[in-house]
Amino acid sequence: MGTAPPESKPCLACGRTITWRKKWARDWDQVRYCSDACRRRKVTAVDLRLEEAIRAKLLQRSAASTICPSEVAKDLGGDDWRDLMEPARAAARRLVAAGEVEITQGGSVVDPSTAKGPIRIRRAR
Repeated sequence: MGTAPPESKPCLACGRTITWRKKWARDWDQVRYCSDACRRRKVTAVDLRLEEAIRAKLLQRSAASTICPSEVAKDLGGDDWRDLMEPARAAARRLVAAGEVEITQGGSVVDPSTAKGPIRIRRAR
């Protein structure tokens, strides 16, 4: 019997889960990004500001409250907030990977890598 594949890990750029593949067996420890697009994009200063804005907005609310990524995008983006929606969701996924927040849909915690549609962000419980 062979050994079990290594644990999956989050992409540093988008926070989605990277699942082990046989072709990565030699250099799994060096795999950091889920795709070429994430490798090119990396984490920008805007991404870090979005993470900070999520933390700050959650601290302003009660411990059980949630926020929508659009609230953070609107705060930072002004009239062009829609361009920040996916980066805000990615920032939330990175914070989930760090254990700081949870992503919910309909009040239930969901896997941020597969969540489709509207999400809410809350502090990790």
